[in-house]
Amino acid sequence: MTRISATADGLPTQRSRDYYRVFAEGGFGLLITEGTYIDEHASQGYFNQPGIANDAQCTAWARVVEGVHESGSKIFLQLMHAGSQSQGNTYLKATWGPSAVRPEGEQLAMYRGSGPFQVPEAMTHEQISQVRTAFVNAARLARDAGFDGVEIHGANGYLIDEFLTDYMNTRSDDYGGSIHNRARLAVEVCSDVASAVGADIAVGIRISQGKVSDSRHTWAGREDDAATIFRALGTSGIHYIHTTEYRALAPAFSDAEATLAGLAKLHSGLTVIANGHLDDPRDATSILESGSADVVALAKAALANRDWPRRVAAGRPLAPDVPPDLFGPIADIKDWELKPVES
Repeated sequence: MTRISATADGLPTQRSRDYYRVFAEGGFGLLITEGTYIDEHASQGYFNQPGIANDAQCTAWARVVEGVHESGSKIFLQLMHAGSQSQGNTYLKATWGPSAVRPEGEQLAMYRGSGPFQVPEAMTHEQISQVRTAFVNAARLARDAGFDGVEIHGANGYLIDEFLTDYMNTRSDDYGGSIHNRARLAVEVCSDVASAVGADIAVGIRISQGKVSDSRHTWAGREDDAATIFRALGTSGIHYIHTTEYRALAPAFSDAEATLAGLAKLHSGLTVIANGHLDDPRDATSILESGSADVVALAKAALANRDWPRRVAAGRPLAPDVPPDLFGPIADIKDWELKPVES
């Protein structure tokens, strides 16, 4: 859940350290960070988004990791390239995408964006190679910062998902056309990262159909697309797939029975994390007992109940609503809270 509370140059802050530690103290066994940009070229998605593109960012993240570990939890870093779905970053001369196709919808005020998205620059093979290298370099920095794993963000309309999406990817080369080709970048990045750090830390990928800018999107090839994508990811060397849908227990496609998590489990053979309105512990239990998923991830419910596991274990009621903004307006944040974490 993007918190946009890093420094302007992408350093996690004392506020970030305190924020993540709260969830660890609340009983969550594994934390997956907000999307974190991977290079200093075209991957940043938001103002004040944290990065993992240089040694200074690595050092600042190490203090966040230390706080989580001291409280008894594990933590994975989510590696993100925003692609053409970059919000508010008007300082970028160009955004990158598989093709020169503007994302649907408009930028969101909560991410300090406004108006239509930029039309991205259609990526060259050299730029694709640069992105692959950036994911590997970021994963190595995450490992060095002490993270227990990395999650490649291949969901929600960001760059890797744009390559998967038929109307965003109109290429005619090896990265476009068939779903096999459109899944190529996701598989290559997973394979690259797993080869680089998979013996040291866990590696996974987050996958969705819907996007920040197009929440109703579904894969045109339906179950056939799912089978192709998840089988390919299952052979890439990663350890898990994290599916996210608006409702994880709902069928992935109309007139079908299988959930996206269930299809990932069926075709990949990997550990599956499921996310999407599993706030009620009965729903969380249901998807685990069905065998469709091995782990449940909470997002908005965790923001509303930062001690969700402890509340559920004790039979205490859950708060139903997410605070409008856990951090408050950026203008209200104290200066010290936007300073890098001290070593």
